[in-house]
Amino acid sequence: MRSKLRVNEIFCSIQGEGANAGMLAVFIRLAGCNLKCPFCDTRHEDYREMTVAEIITEIKGYKCNTVIWTGGEPSLQLTDEILINFMPAFNCIETNGSNPVSGLIDYVACSPKVGTELLNRNFKRVNEFRYPVKAGDTLPDISLLPAADDYFVSPIDVSRENVDYCLKLIKENPVWRLSVQIHKLLNIP
Repeated sequence: MRSKLRVNEIFCSIQGEGANAGMLAVFIRLAGCNLKCPFCDTRHEDYREMTVAEIITEIKGYKCNTVIWTGGEPSLQLTDEILINFMPAFNCIETNGSNPVSGLIDYVACSPKVGTELLNRNFKRVNEFRYPVKAGDTLPDISLLPAADDYFVSPIDVSRENVDYCLKLIKENPVWRLSVQIHKLLNIP
């Protein structure tokens, strides 16, 4: 078992996007990713190595039963052996879809940065897809994706051009919904 995790930060806040927007959660942002997305908001070089016990001690102070594993790409570090220590919390993951996730994760929010073939290899089902979109991007054919409860388009920034483009996509494909990062708009950590 990995004895330490590379933790970028731990904080308590509201979920700012997707189907769980507004929900209070403890965020554990893990450092490191297998992709280099130009719009990523994680500083991968800034982290501290923490044991599972140290992480549990820190998050107990928040009195919140929802944990959102984010990053970077948390699936690079999370294993069943690690996650069992965080039960019975409601464990969520925000993943780029490039790796399968542990079956101990209760809620999978996938913001794909990989193709549908790899997504189908890694997942039978996710709770939500949250596609980052800029003007001109195309949406995948939903019938080619693993099953999901919700499908979101999320402008990579809230420029008028990107938001208008997302709204256009939704009008053309009404199964998709809009998700903006309200925590950034409201300057909530």
